[in-house]
Amino acid sequence: MSGIAQAWLFDLDGTLADTAPDLGHAANQVRAECGLRPLPLADYRSVASSGARGLLGVALGMTPEHPDYAPHRDSFLAHYRSQLALHTRLFPGIAEFLLALELKHLRWGVVTNKAAWLTHPLMEALGLGTRAACIISGDSTPNPKPAPDSLFLACSQLHLKPADCVYVGDDLRDIDAARAAGMPSIAAGWGYLGDTRIQDWPANHVVASVADLRTLLDA
Repeated sequence: MSGIAQAWLFDLDGTLADTAPDLGHAANQVRAECGLRPLPLADYRSVASSGARGLLGVALGMTPEHPDYAPHRDSFLAHYRSQLALHTRLFPGIAEFLLALELKHLRWGVVTNKAAWLTHPLMEALGLGTRAACIISGDSTPNPKPAPDSLFLACSQLHLKPADCVYVGDDLRDIDAARAAGMPSIAAGWGYLGDTRIQDWPANHVVASVADLRTLLDA
């Protein structure tokens, strides 16, 4: 795939970085404010790619339609921003994979639904801020994933066509966005995956590990 893809684009939460521990901790702080005991962090993993909506759904059983959702969301985001990278780490093998891309003179970037005011400091904390060829956040375009807008913006910044890039993500919305953009996609089986079967996603490739991703790169 290295000969096909001139640039590799990645989702952030659940694909490049394991952010679930810090997201879950922030959600538990909201529970504490409500007089509730913390939940095991493992309870939050499957929804960690879904932002405040997913985390508060698990933490409080609350949807955005609830009248108290907005203040709890704001509290969750404030807690999360204050400890953005306390336990967050790149998934095993990701650092080496990004270096392999760079050694092949292939550009890479991030396309996430995370808001820019969280994306950029997290990328800096992970040591990736100046290495990414583009960083596209959920508020960089009017319509976040699964709409293709953010992937189109990434292509515009890279001066490439969607067909010349590949998008790696751990959620069905990532694969749907890539398909809508006409971009090849890879489903990351090491990520959070949500509540749908990864085998049913319309991805061009499904990989179980970063090592499998490296096999595609070298193919």
